[in-house]
Amino acid sequence: MERVWAGRAQADGELGDGVIGYDVEAPDGSVGTVIRLSPVPGFDHLVIDAGVWKFGRSVVVPAGMVTAVDDAERVIKVGCTKEQIKDAPRFERDQDTGDLFYLRQLGAYYESLTAVHG
Repeated sequence: MERVWAGRAQADGELGDGVIGYDVEAPDGSVGTVIRLSPVPGFDHLVIDAGVWKFGRSVVVPAGMVTAVDDAERVIKVGCTKEQIKDAPRFERDQDTGDLFYLRQLGAYYESLTAVHG
């Protein structure tokens, strides 16, 4: 499951505090804007303000789902669809990003996507 938490080798660019405020794009459209990065070592992820398509909620996407970081355009591309992100274990509150039970559930969900889709 570790691979969903680590940035992929083929991703262009790097994830760091400088990506806060970047737009996040899925293959099927805009996911939202990065508002925070992971505070938990070994569980690198983005917390994204998903805006209206997710009823004003935030979503969490593991760093391993990032396929590219375009610093010039301030865009991060992810390899999962908006529907897949919407179907992920629900992010309820900020404390969830420090909750290992939640992070393991989330990791297992995204790991299942990578097993099916490569």
